[in-house]
Amino acid sequence: MDLPPVEPNRSTDEARGPRLREIPIRLMVPNLITVLAICAGLTGIRLAFEGRYELAVAMVLLAAFLDGIDGRIARLLKATSKFGVQMDSLADIINFGVAPALVSYAFLLDGARSLGWIAALLYAIAAGLRLARFNVMEDRGIKAPWQSEFFVGVPAPMGAVLMLLPVYLGFLGIERTPWFIYGSVVYTVAIGYLLVSRLPVWSGKSSKIRRDLMFPALLLVVLYVALLMSYTWEVLSITVVAYLCVLPFSARAWKRRYGTITIEDEGTHV
Repeated sequence: MDLPPVEPNRSTDEARGPRLREIPIRLMVPNLITVLAICAGLTGIRLAFEGRYELAVAMVLLAAFLDGIDGRIARLLKATSKFGVQMDSLADIINFGVAPALVSYAFLLDGARSLGWIAALLYAIAAGLRLARFNVMEDRGIKAPWQSEFFVGVPAPMGAVLMLLPVYLGFLGIERTPWFIYGSVVYTVAIGYLLVSRLPVWSGKSSKIRRDLMFPALLLVVLYVALLMSYTWEVLSITVVAYLCVLPFSARAWKRRYGTITIEDEGTHV
Protein backbone atom coordinates (compact mmCIF):
# COMPACT_ATOMS: atom_id res chain seq x y z
CA MET A 1 0.00 0.00 0.00
CA ASP A 2 1.36 3.42 -0.94
CA LEU A 3 2.11 5.82 1.90
CA PRO A 4 0.59 9.31 1.73
CA PRO A 5 3.09 11.96 0.71
CA VAL A 6 4.61 14.14 3.40
CA GLU A 7 3.48 17.72 3.23
CA PRO A 8 6.38 19.93 2.20
CA ASN A 9 5.77 22.51 4.93
CA ARG A 10 6.19 20.03 7.77
CA SER A 11 9.52 19.54 9.51
CA THR A 12 11.38 16.26 9.38
CA ASP A 13 10.59 15.54 13.08
CA GLU A 14 6.87 16.01 12.52
CA ALA A 15 7.01 13.65 9.56
CA ARG A 16 8.56 10.96 11.74
CA GLY A 17 5.66 11.11 14.20
CA PRO A 18 5.40 12.09 17.89
CA ARG A 19 8.50 11.60 20.03
CA LEU A 20 8.39 10.00 23.44
CA ARG A 21 8.77 12.51 26.22
CA GLU A 22 11.93 12.16 28.27
CA ILE A 23 11.46 11.99 32.04
CA PRO A 24 14.15 13.09 34.50
CA ILE A 25 15.44 10.30 36.73
CA ARG A 26 14.56 12.27 39.87
CA LEU A 27 10.87 12.00 38.97
CA MET A 28 11.12 8.21 39.11
CA VAL A 29 12.68 8.02 42.58
CA PRO A 30 9.46 8.54 44.65
CA ASN A 31 7.52 6.09 42.48
CA LEU A 32 10.33 3.55 42.82
CA ILE A 33 10.12 3.85 46.61
CA THR A 34 6.35 3.33 46.40
CA VAL A 35 6.88 0.18 44.31
CA LEU A 36 9.39 -1.10 46.87
CA ALA A 37 6.80 -0.48 49.60
CA ILE A 38 4.25 -2.57 47.68
CA CYS A 39 6.82 -5.33 47.27
CA ALA A 40 7.52 -5.26 51.00
CA GLY A 41 3.83 -5.49 51.90
CA LEU A 42 3.15 -8.36 49.51
CA THR A 43 6.30 -10.17 50.64
CA GLY A 44 5.07 -9.84 54.22
CA ILE A 45 1.89 -11.70 53.24
CA ARG A 46 3.92 -14.49 51.63
CA LEU A 47 6.21 -14.83 54.65
CA ALA A 48 3.22 -14.99 56.99
CA PHE A 49 1.69 -17.93 55.14
CA GLU A 50 5.11 -19.60 55.12
CA GLY A 51 5.17 -19.38 58.91
CA ARG A 52 7.98 -16.79 59.13
CA TYR A 53 5.90 -14.37 61.13
CA GLU A 54 8.59 -12.11 62.56
CA LEU A 55 9.99 -11.43 59.11
CA ALA A 56 6.44 -10.89 57.83
CA VAL A 57 5.76 -8.19 60.44
CA ALA A 58 9.16 -6.65 59.72
CA MET A 59 8.24 -6.36 56.05
CA VAL A 60 4.93 -4.69 56.87
CA LEU A 61 6.75 -2.20 59.11
CA LEU A 62 9.29 -1.62 56.34
CA ALA A 63 6.42 -0.88 53.95
CA ALA A 64 5.08 1.65 56.46
CA PHE A 65 8.50 3.29 56.68
CA LEU A 66 8.91 3.50 52.90
CA ASP A 67 5.41 4.92 52.57
CA GLY A 68 6.29 7.57 55.13
CA ILE A 69 9.32 8.82 53.21
CA ASP A 70 8.20 8.62 49.58
CA GLY A 71 6.03 11.73 49.78
CA ARG A 72 8.70 13.70 51.60
CA ILE A 73 11.33 12.69 49.08
CA ALA A 74 8.99 13.67 46.24
CA ARG A 75 8.56 17.13 47.73
CA LEU A 76 12.30 17.42 48.41
CA LEU A 77 13.14 16.53 44.81
CA LYS A 78 10.21 18.57 43.48
CA ALA A 79 8.97 15.40 41.84
CA THR A 80 5.33 15.37 42.96
CA SER A 81 2.79 14.30 40.36
CA LYS A 82 -0.84 13.16 40.12
CA PHE A 83 0.39 9.76 38.99
CA GLY A 84 2.50 9.45 42.14
CA VAL A 85 -0.42 10.44 44.35
CA GLN A 86 -2.70 7.80 42.82
CA MET A 87 -0.02 5.13 43.01
CA ASP A 88 0.68 5.97 46.65
CA SER A 89 -3.01 5.57 47.47
CA LEU A 90 -3.13 2.14 45.83
CA ALA A 91 0.00 1.11 47.73
CA ASP A 92 -1.52 2.23 51.04
CA ILE A 93 -4.52 -0.08 50.80
CA ILE A 94 -2.15 -3.03 50.29
CA ASN A 95 0.43 -2.08 52.91
CA PHE A 96 -1.87 -0.80 55.66
CA GLY A 97 -5.08 -2.68 54.96
CA VAL A 98 -4.58 -6.04 53.29
CA ALA A 99 -1.06 -6.95 54.45
CA PRO A 100 -1.46 -6.43 58.23
CA ALA A 101 -4.90 -8.05 58.17
CA LEU A 102 -3.60 -11.21 56.48
CA VAL A 103 -0.45 -11.36 58.63
CA SER A 104 -2.55 -11.11 61.79
CA TYR A 105 -5.00 -13.69 60.46
CA ALA A 106 -2.26 -16.18 59.58
CA PHE A 107 -0.56 -15.81 62.96
CA LEU A 108 -3.48 -15.49 65.36
CA LEU A 109 -6.98 -14.72 64.11
CA ASP A 110 -7.21 -18.03 62.26
CA GLY A 111 -7.75 -19.61 65.67
CA ALA A 112 -11.15 -17.91 65.84
CA ARG A 113 -12.13 -19.43 62.48
CA SER A 114 -14.83 -17.41 60.72
CA LEU A 115 -14.90 -14.69 63.37
CA GLY A 116 -11.19 -14.12 62.86
CA TRP A 117 -11.63 -13.81 59.12
CA ILE A 118 -14.54 -11.40 59.55
CA ALA A 119 -12.40 -9.24 61.86
CA ALA A 120 -9.59 -9.20 59.29
CA LEU A 121 -12.06 -8.27 56.53
CA LEU A 122 -13.59 -5.48 58.59
CA TYR A 123 -10.18 -4.01 59.36
CA ALA A 124 -9.06 -4.13 55.70
CA ILE A 125 -12.29 -2.49 54.54
CA ALA A 126 -12.02 0.16 57.25
CA ALA A 127 -8.49 0.97 56.09
CA GLY A 128 -9.77 1.39 52.52
CA LEU A 129 -12.57 3.70 53.67
CA ARG A 130 -10.13 5.71 55.77
CA LEU A 131 -7.81 6.22 52.81
CA ALA A 132 -10.70 7.18 50.52
CA ARG A 133 -11.89 9.80 53.00
CA PHE A 134 -8.37 11.17 53.34
CA ASN A 135 -8.04 11.52 49.54
CA VAL A 136 -11.38 13.33 49.30
CA MET A 137 -10.38 15.78 52.03
CA GLU A 138 -6.98 16.42 50.44
CA ASP A 139 -8.55 17.17 47.04
CA ARG A 140 -10.68 19.99 48.39
CA GLY A 141 -9.52 23.43 47.36
CA ILE A 142 -10.44 25.07 50.67
CA LYS A 143 -9.29 23.28 53.79
CA ALA A 144 -10.35 23.87 57.36
CA PRO A 145 -7.73 25.48 59.65
CA TRP A 146 -7.64 22.47 61.93
CA GLN A 147 -6.54 20.11 59.12
CA SER A 148 -2.93 21.18 59.63
CA GLU A 149 -3.11 19.96 63.23
CA PHE A 150 -5.52 17.02 63.38
CA PHE A 151 -6.45 13.92 61.43
CA VAL A 152 -10.01 12.64 61.23
CA GLY A 153 -9.66 9.19 62.75
CA VAL A 154 -6.44 7.27 63.25
CA PRO A 155 -4.25 7.46 60.11
CA ALA A 156 -3.90 4.21 58.15
CA PRO A 157 -0.12 3.71 58.65
CA MET A 158 -0.50 4.01 62.42
CA GLY A 159 -3.59 1.84 62.27
CA ALA A 160 -1.51 -0.99 60.81
CA VAL A 161 1.03 -0.64 63.63
CA LEU A 162 -1.76 -0.62 66.22
CA MET A 163 -3.61 -3.58 64.76
CA LEU A 164 -0.55 -5.82 65.00
CA LEU A 165 -0.27 -5.42 68.80
CA PRO A 166 -1.59 -8.96 69.51
CA VAL A 167 1.07 -10.28 67.12
CA TYR A 168 3.80 -8.40 69.01
CA LEU A 169 2.52 -9.86 72.27
CA GLY A 170 2.53 -13.32 70.72
CA PHE A 171 6.19 -12.86 69.80
CA LEU A 172 6.88 -11.94 73.44
CA GLY A 173 5.64 -15.35 74.56
CA ILE A 174 1.96 -14.86 75.38
CA GLU A 175 0.19 -18.14 74.72
CA ARG A 176 -2.49 -18.18 72.07
CA THR A 177 -5.29 -19.23 74.39
CA PRO A 178 -8.94 -18.89 73.33
CA TRP A 179 -9.28 -15.81 75.52
CA PHE A 180 -6.31 -14.17 73.84
CA ILE A 181 -7.49 -15.10 70.34
CA TYR A 182 -11.05 -13.86 70.75
CA GLY A 183 -9.82 -10.80 72.58
CA SER A 184 -7.62 -10.11 69.56
CA VAL A 185 -10.67 -10.39 67.30
CA VAL A 186 -12.45 -7.70 69.33
CA TYR A 187 -9.30 -5.56 69.37
CA THR A 188 -8.91 -5.81 65.59
CA VAL A 189 -12.48 -4.64 65.02
CA ALA A 190 -11.95 -1.79 67.50
CA ILE A 191 -8.87 -0.55 65.62
CA GLY A 192 -10.84 -0.71 62.38
CA TYR A 193 -13.48 1.48 64.01
CA LEU A 194 -10.83 4.00 65.12
CA LEU A 195 -9.73 4.29 61.48
CA VAL A 196 -13.19 5.27 60.20
CA SER A 197 -14.28 7.21 63.29
CA ARG A 198 -14.43 11.01 63.45
CA LEU A 199 -12.12 11.09 66.44
CA PRO A 200 -9.77 14.11 66.17
CA VAL A 201 -6.23 12.73 66.23
CA TRP A 202 -3.29 15.05 66.69
CA SER A 203 -1.11 14.94 63.56
CA GLY A 204 1.99 16.81 64.71
CA LYS A 205 2.34 18.48 61.29
CA SER A 206 2.41 22.01 62.64
CA SER A 207 4.43 21.24 65.77
CA LYS A 208 7.54 23.23 66.45
CA ILE A 209 10.44 22.70 68.82
CA ARG A 210 12.58 25.25 70.56
CA ARG A 211 16.08 25.60 69.20
CA ASP A 212 17.69 24.77 72.58
CA LEU A 213 15.71 21.50 72.71
CA MET A 214 16.67 20.31 69.23
CA PHE A 215 19.74 18.27 70.24
CA PRO A 216 18.05 16.60 73.25
CA ALA A 217 15.15 15.69 70.95
CA LEU A 218 17.56 14.18 68.42
CA LEU A 219 19.20 12.15 71.17
CA LEU A 220 15.79 10.85 72.26
CA VAL A 221 15.03 9.78 68.69
CA VAL A 222 18.38 7.99 68.46
CA LEU A 223 17.69 6.30 71.80
CA TYR A 224 14.25 5.19 70.64
CA VAL A 225 15.63 3.74 67.40
CA ALA A 226 18.41 1.94 69.30
CA LEU A 227 15.89 0.42 71.71
CA LEU A 228 13.64 -0.50 68.79
CA MET A 229 16.48 -2.36 67.10
CA SER A 230 17.44 -4.19 70.31
CA TYR A 231 14.00 -4.81 71.88
CA THR A 232 11.76 -4.61 68.85
CA TRP A 233 8.54 -6.22 70.07
CA GLU A 234 8.74 -4.74 73.56
CA VAL A 235 9.24 -1.22 72.23
CA LEU A 236 6.49 -1.60 69.62
CA SER A 237 4.06 -2.86 72.27
CA ILE A 238 4.84 0.07 74.55
CA THR A 239 4.53 2.48 71.62
CA VAL A 240 1.09 1.16 70.71
CA VAL A 241 -0.18 1.37 74.30
CA ALA A 242 1.22 4.90 74.65
CA TYR A 243 -0.41 6.01 71.40
CA LEU A 244 -3.79 4.63 72.44
CA CYS A 245 -3.48 6.44 75.78
CA VAL A 246 -2.80 9.74 73.98
CA LEU A 247 -5.98 9.58 71.87
CA PRO A 248 -8.33 10.86 74.61
CA PHE A 249 -5.99 13.80 75.25
CA SER A 250 -6.01 14.55 71.53
CA ALA A 251 -9.80 14.76 71.54
CA ARG A 252 -9.64 16.94 74.63
CA ALA A 253 -7.17 19.31 72.94
CA TRP A 254 -9.54 19.56 69.97
CA LYS A 255 -12.44 20.47 72.24
CA ARG A 256 -10.43 23.12 74.08
CA ARG A 257 -9.11 24.71 70.91
CA TYR A 258 -12.20 24.60 68.70
CA GLY A 259 -14.97 24.41 71.28
CA THR A 260 -18.32 23.35 69.84
CA ILE A 261 -17.11 23.31 66.22
CA THR A 262 -17.61 19.82 64.84
CA ILE A 263 -15.88 18.15 61.96
CA GLU A 264 -19.09 18.16 59.92
CA ASP A 265 -19.42 21.93 60.50
CA GLU A 266 -16.04 22.42 58.85
CA GLY A 267 -17.27 20.71 55.70
CA THR A 268 -15.50 17.37 55.98
CA HIS A 269 -18.59 15.22 55.79
CA VAL A 270 -18.18 12.47 53.24
